Amino acid sequence: MQEIFNRRSIRKFTNQTVEPEKIDRLLRAAMQAPSAMNQQPWEFIVVQDKECLEKLSLTSPYAKLVAGSPLTIVLLANKDDIKVPGALGWEEDMGAAAQNILLEAVHLGLGGVWLGVATTETIPQEISRLFDLPGHIMPFAMISIGYPDGQENKFVDRYKEEKVHYEKW
Repeated sequence: MQEIFNRRSIRKFTNQTVEPEKIDRLLRAAMQAPSAMNQQPWEFIVVQDKECLEKLSLTSPYAKLVAGSPLTIVLLANKDDIKVPGALGWEEDMGAAAQNILLEAVHLGLGGVWLGVATTETIPQEISRLFDLPGHIMPFAMISIGYPDGQENKFVDRYKEEKVHYEKW
């Protein structure tokens, strides 16, 4: 799948709106991700409103580019869908969903960038406040998506043979 090799973090977008059918494809790709015990803890907020994108861009010092995106998807985990209380695994489920969105974006001729949210305590709190999220909904990440402006998804060989070990260290 060439999308795996071509995907890059695209941080600058044209003003072109992302079509509803492409947004649907992005969300469908996210929900096809593998999930521990098939718990599928994901929830998504699709943000296109410029005022809301501006507010969302203020939730993290690394999210300024959100204001210039035509679309940002906020990925959330629903604690009520986690089947084994206290068990880990939902983070991997959410990471797989995020990767699927990014790969589908490349496939659709879009660019995207994954912005970490669950990396601090304050960013999830800001997002929860902004969207008035109930306590069982945990912000995980944001992915800004749009038509690339100047950057492109193109192959850069990152393979490093010295990082591969067979049978032993």
